[in-house]
Amino acid sequence: MRFILCLSCAWALGLAQSTEPDPAVAPATPPTFQQDKHAYAVLPNYRTAEGSVPFQPISTQKKFVLATEDSFDYGVWITTGFFAGLSQISGSGNEIYGQGVKGFAYRYGVNYADQIIGNYFPEAIVPMLFHTDPRYFRKGEGSKWSRVEHAVGFIFVCKSDSGRTVFNVNEFVGNAMAASVAISYHTGNRTWGDGVQQMGSFLVSDMIGQVLKEFWPDVKRYFRKDKH
Repeated sequence: MRFILCLSCAWALGLAQSTEPDPAVAPATPPTFQQDKHAYAVLPNYRTAEGSVPFQPISTQKKFVLATEDSFDYGVWITTGFFAGLSQISGSGNEIYGQGVKGFAYRYGVNYADQIIGNYFPEAIVPMLFHTDPRYFRKGEGSKWSRVEHAVGFIFVCKSDSGRTVFNVNEFVGNAMAASVAISYHTGNRTWGDGVQQMGSFLVSDMIGQVLKEFWPDVKRYFRKDKH
């Protein structure tokens, strides 16, 4: 799974092009941005925000809305099925899940449950408790590697509801709580080591997702330019 995501990330970076705004046509007022609901057609993009836009906090209700959108989006159903299929083809967990339709359904259910708790804890529950913002704020300009560093670094920092940059409790506390819940239904994987591994999986997935989202507008512009 990580290998496929890394290939996707590398592909996005190869297409991304840094662009500088033309001062002659720059708008007089700060621009507003409407984020695509999906990046790369299937990756939910609801909690991505533009860092160039003046910060505006979101309500607790909106935090839960974001987590809900990320959890029940059609893209999640597709990617969950894809990774459940890979797990079945590779024979991972055969001693627990078995094969056939029943084995696939079991894998799908476990993977989908991981997605849901991996969204609600870091995107809604922990941000509500610690008054932090769960959104990823794109850099959107500068060199490719500076933007990669920004996307990766945003795993370790986040914005508070007041707009200050603080330690990212959403990712670390939220994903630790999510991993603790996950090992309760992962039959045969219920040790602390399994929990740490699950937490690491959540963090890596979020990190790669942020890199892909950082460059999605660049990739989209590239294909539009190529098409015309």
